[in-house]
Amino acid sequence: MGNMLIKTPNRIIQVGQRTIIMGIINVTPDSFFDGNKYRSAKEAVTEGMRMVEAGADIIDVGGESTRPGSLPIPLEDELKRVMPIVEALAGKIDVPVSVDTTKSGVARRAIAAGAEIINDISALKFDPLMSKTVAETKAALVMMHMRGTPKDMQSGDLLYTDIIAEIRSFFQGRLLFARQEGIQDEQIILDPGLGFGKTAADNLKLIKNLSLFQSLGRPLLTGVSRKSFTRSAIDEHPDERFEGTAAAVTASILYGSQIIRVHDVAAMSKLARVADSIARA
Repeated sequence: MGNMLIKTPNRIIQVGQRTIIMGIINVTPDSFFDGNKYRSAKEAVTEGMRMVEAGADIIDVGGESTRPGSLPIPLEDELKRVMPIVEALAGKIDVPVSVDTTKSGVARRAIAAGAEIINDISALKFDPLMSKTVAETKAALVMMHMRGTPKDMQSGDLLYTDIIAEIRSFFQGRLLFARQEGIQDEQIILDPGLGFGKTAADNLKLIKNLSLFQSLGRPLLTGVSRKSFTRSAIDEHPDERFEGTAAAVTASILYGSQIIRVHDVAAMSKLARVADSIARA
């Protein structure tokens, strides 16, 4: 895919020249990987600044776990977790802050505090006011594919007749909805939702076929970092999924992802540079 633009309230991000690195800051007690990692907001902010120094182009802050089986938390609890990080980082780093939330109340407060991207795993489906919030604030928006909710996404029948066609159709519908709500295409990033309501085989097939989503004309974000499907070939604990993550990140870049969402920014930034060199050889 050629060069594209992502517009935020404060900047224009060039996409396509190299892989964009989104560093993850989870301030949740029950995240599948880094729950309770940060004992204070100050520690989380320090880690965010380290990530930028290590090569992060975006810092994504999340206050509500989206691991399989997780339940939503009250708005005020999410605000207490997220806002101190956003307020501190937005004034100290020169890359955009993203907020991983499905709540328009969190999104609006975060954008007012300096956040520029809303990472909505529901693709504007959970909160009827989210589309208006994004349109009015002109924040960039990640729309992700997921069946159901985090509570039930991995339960029941996970069979797809044609997973690529289904997700393409989903994205086409959400793009149309976003346009009707006043959101510009240049604000939108698409995420196929690896690990969200898919089997390990589905996730691998999605990575291999990422190029089939490029005709939608928007940047693709993939989040494979330390997810369980990277164990399909090697048996690892979440704390030891580095090699599987590295392989999946490399494949995602080579098959067409322009943005990777990762925990290990320093290592994955170096890996991305090599993968980019191969992809553009």
